[in-house]
Amino acid sequence: MAKGAKTLIKGVAGGMLAGVAVGAVGKTMIDKKPKIKKKARKVFGTMGQIVDTAQYMFK
Repeated sequence: MAKGAKTLIKGVAGGMLAGVAVGAVGKTMIDKKPKIKKKARKVFGTMGQIVDTAQYMFK
């Protein structure tokens, strides 16, 4: 069990570090190019619609 817990903690820590790195790069990109913010909103809106449609199909 101890080995499994270590592996889990390493995975969680790796995921957190990756998330921080992506967030830092994304913030820098948005600060340098404001058009990216508008495009990101469109992408998130479209992804939301796709997820809603998929949920509706599986009901």
